[in-house]
Formats: sequence, C-alpha cells, structure tokens
Amino acid sequence: MQLFDVYSLYDIQPVRGEGSYVYDENGRKILDFYGGHAVMSIGHSHPHYVKTISDQLGKLGFYSNSVVNPLQQELADKLGELSGLDDYNLFLVSSGAEANENALKLASFETNRSRILAFDGAFHGRTSAAVNATDNEAIKAPINRNYPITFLPLNDLAAVKRELEKGDVAALIIEGVQGVHGIYVPDPEFLEALPELCHANGAVLILDEVQSGYGRTGKFFSFQHSAVQPDIICMAKGMGNGFPLGGILVHPRFEAKKGMLGTTYGGSHLACAAGIAVLDVMKDEDLLANATDQGTYLMDQMAATGLFTEVRGYGLMIGLQMKEPIAPLRKQLLFEHSVFTGSSKDPNTIRLLPPLNVTRAQCDDLIAAFKAALAPA
Repeated sequence: MQLFDVYSLYDIQPVRGEGSYVYDENGRKILDFYGGHAVMSIGHSHPHYVKTISDQLGKLGFYSNSVVNPLQQELADKLGELSGLDDYNLFLVSSGAEANENALKLASFETNRSRILAFDGAFHGRTSAAVNATDNEAIKAPINRNYPITFLPLNDLAAVKRELEKGDVAALIIEGVQGVHGIYVPDPEFLEALPELCHANGAVLILDEVQSGYGRTGKFFSFQHSAVQPDIICMAKGMGNGFPLGGILVHPRFEAKKGMLGTTYGGSHLACAAGIAVLDVMKDEDLLANATDQGTYLMDQMAATGLFTEVRGYGLMIGLQMKEPIAPLRKQLLFEHSVFTGSSKDPNTIRLLPPLNVTRAQCDDLIAAFKAALAPA
C-alpha cells in the first residue's frame, strides 16, 4: 500500500526533538522556528509534559464522554485561571477545524440563521463549514460550495455594518491574527467595534484563536491585545503541544442543551493530561512574558537587518515580508543552515512560530542564519 500523496515534502526525517530543536535521522540538529504549524507551544519533549502523559497513559488513556472525567474540569479550571476567562464554558474537541465547525454550528443554533461573515485571507480549516469560511477556493470541493458565506475586506467596518444590518447573519468569524494569510493583525479599533455591531444585529462574534491563541502573541489570546469580549473563542494547535486537542470557550449567555454538540475523542483522559501539562508549563515558566520579550527582540532585530520589506505580528507570531518568493530561501535555511521556518499563502512571506520557551541565544542564531543566507554573493 502507498500513502495518498497530497503533501509536498522536504526530504528530511525528524526522529526526535528537545526544546526548540529537532534531530533528523542522521543526527543533524535543526533549530525549529516553525513548531509544526505553531503546535509546539512548550517545545519538544518537555520533561513535565512527557511525565504527565506517560503517567496518565499508565492509568487510563481513553473513555467516552458518557462518563465523568475529572481531568476535563481540571483543565477548564487551569485554562480559566491562566486566560482570565473563568466565566466562560469549555467544550473540548480534537482539532482547530472541529473547534471552528462547532462554533459556527452553535451560532446557528443560537440565532436560527445560516449566513456567515468571514474575511479576505481567512483560514478556518478544511471541514464542511470551516472550509467555506476559508478564503481559498482551491481547497473547496463542489459539495462545500453551497454555504451562505460572505467575505469582507479586513478592517472595513463599513462593510461589516452593511452586511450585519441585513438581519440574516448567524456569525462573524475572525482570526485574532491571520496566520496562513501571512501574519496580518486586525486593527484594534476594528476588533473593538465588532461586539457591539454583532449584538445590535443579533449575530454571534467568533474569535478563531487556533493559531494565535495559547500565549503565541504574548497574551493568552491575541484578541486580549484589544478590549474585546467574544461570544465564542476557538482553540487548538498549541493547546496540546502535539497531542490532538482543541476546544471552544462559550460565553455564559449561551444555553447548553443535551446532545447539541458531541465528539468521540475530544476531552479524552490522555488529551486532558496533555492540555493540563501545557498549562502547567506555561504558568510555571512564565511563557507569555517570554513570548513577548523574545518576540519583541526578534522583530526589532529582524527589522534592523534591512533584509525585509515588512516585519509584522505580535510576540512569537511573526511574518517576514520579502520582495521575492521565499521558497528557495526556506530550503536554503533548512539544508544549509539547519533552521525550520514556515511558509504562508503569500509566496513572499515567511512565518516564524517557534516554541514559546525559545531563548535569546536561539533568536540570535536565527538572525545569523538569515544574514548568512541572504548575504550578497
């Protein structure tokens, strides 16, 4: 049997990881400034994470959501404390797409409407409703193309107001920072105007923090850089540090009805153990502060090099804009300088999404690698 060949692969095989490094099958040490799509929030093979998961697996790895699982409440309590959103309610799933899918479904239940507002450049996942709210026709099959979705320019408040006032919008979904598009940050004033506009017109405001949440930007959620209270917040990626884990935080005004949402693997014992370990490390090692400190340093230093037309983002969610396509540069960084970086939908933008415990020395190593790769011949 062959694998279904849908991925473009680098000819490299990581076999182990430690902190902000991975090691390939030949023992080569590679600095990981992509974190597997922003997943590695506390780094590879963190000792507390490994022990917590191993201990839980030795007790009980999985049982269904038809029984009481105290680990779910422990995860909710720690998440509420660290995020400052302890009045919200948590529903656990297994991925970011599943989180967004359930958020959109819950909004439709709440409003009895079906139209969704999303934004140019958005990426919300590849499942049914989520892929329709994604601004990429290439990943939408014919079966996906019958949803009532309206795409609007980011930061265009007049366009949002005009669509909401039609009175048929179930939800407006927006990324706290547009990741796949190339690290584009909504204007704080724009974000802050959305709750009142949505509520005045009977719509639900969904913040997709799948990539930008969990300390990635130096705040627990990126929308916390602004004065915004969303109705639903979607999470995943860094939530499990590699273990499939996602969730939605639901404002307490929403009524939970038995059977309205469901999942098989979401909130399993092993998944909760992974999520609890991540929050323990984030708190104990003050990783939000580190993301702010290292991210500010890295953005300032990258801008000072003069190698990029724009450096944008928050914390350790950084986009480096160049004049030319970055694919050859990413390959050169990996194979000649042993550094993983990320691409985006914009062929001229590199994404940096390292573990939140990345060090200053590792940031300096990255800067040196860029300078070496981009040095005049």
